[in-house]
Amino acid sequence: MSLKLQVHGGVADVGREAWDTLAQPTGDPFVTYDFLHACEASGSAVPQQGWAARHLTLHSADDRLIGAMPLYLKGHSQGEYVFDHSWADAYERAGGRYYPKLLSAIPFTPATGPRLLVAEGEDTLTVRQGLIQGAVMLCEQMNLSSTHINFPPEDEWQMMGDHGLLLREDMQFIWRNQGWTTFDDFLGALSASRRKTIRRERREAQDGLDIRVLNGGDITEAHWDAFFAFYMDTGDRKWGRPYLTRDYFTRIGQTMADKVALVMAFDGDTPVAGALNFIGRDALYGRQWGTLVDKPFLHFELCYYQAIDFALKHGLSRVEAGAQGEHKIARGYLPERVRSAHYIADAGLSDAVAHYLKRERPAVAGEREAMALELSPYKSR
Repeated sequence: MSLKLQVHGGVADVGREAWDTLAQPTGDPFVTYDFLHACEASGSAVPQQGWAARHLTLHSADDRLIGAMPLYLKGHSQGEYVFDHSWADAYERAGGRYYPKLLSAIPFTPATGPRLLVAEGEDTLTVRQGLIQGAVMLCEQMNLSSTHINFPPEDEWQMMGDHGLLLREDMQFIWRNQGWTTFDDFLGALSASRRKTIRRERREAQDGLDIRVLNGGDITEAHWDAFFAFYMDTGDRKWGRPYLTRDYFTRIGQTMADKVALVMAFDGDTPVAGALNFIGRDALYGRQWGTLVDKPFLHFELCYYQAIDFALKHGLSRVEAGAQGEHKIARGYLPERVRSAHYIADAGLSDAVAHYLKRERPAVAGEREAMALELSPYKSR
């Protein structure tokens, strides 16, 4: 089959209709045109911030769009949540140039989802192979150090390994519905001590506040103004430099409000804290949060308990609450595998990373299993 690859300097170059023909059927909100365009057009994921779009599209001999891959030329490793800083440091100490590199990922979003988009009716394996080969070819043509694919689903990840990419595993904490229909049903599956603790945390967090979940047309620019203030304050205190601009939230509100669950806490009429979630086909994805008040357990309430409650009410099977956070286990979010794949052009660095990953995988797996066994809040079966 004769296939053609094109490289695009932004998702707008592909166009909403063409891109979403591939993205919308996946049910993943983050690979859609509107999400990627909000990141890029708002100035959040742009070359000046170290994110230069190099999205790949794959076309048939008669020029039909049959595949696409979100891809960025990265000038650093920030906002990725798969940490390769030690690889970069080692390579540059040895005289190499690690940056820029290629990254297939959703900016600032550590959520597992498709990275190789395939048109309906096309041969999945052929299209995926074409996109992976295209990303590796682009890396070599631009004389870059590496290509990385972060948070692909397992089937894509296995295929990447079959084509010679190095495979890495990490973990995130995910809540899964085990047949419950209400929050009390969920609590009933926990140990008595955890039930008591969660009820107390919720009471204390909610005391004196009005907590609302906003969706669609209920979300106004005033809500986004407030949420951005929360985000900036918390980001400045915890992370040093928040990634997202104010315009990003306006764009999300204009184009994706039906895919947003914005949890807001009000003191009277004044919003004081909030948590932003995106709604997928079968999952709720927790993203940013922030607060202007110091209230015990408010983070747990807005980010974890309200998310579980929303998922139960809307028939969603899981909540993915983002990267890191062992404290999530006590709130019902158990450790699960997440994945990345890596092509490294320099044979010496590739061999060193391969040996590192060979040691890292069983260590991560052992930690994941030990956490699930020793820290699980659920009743023993």
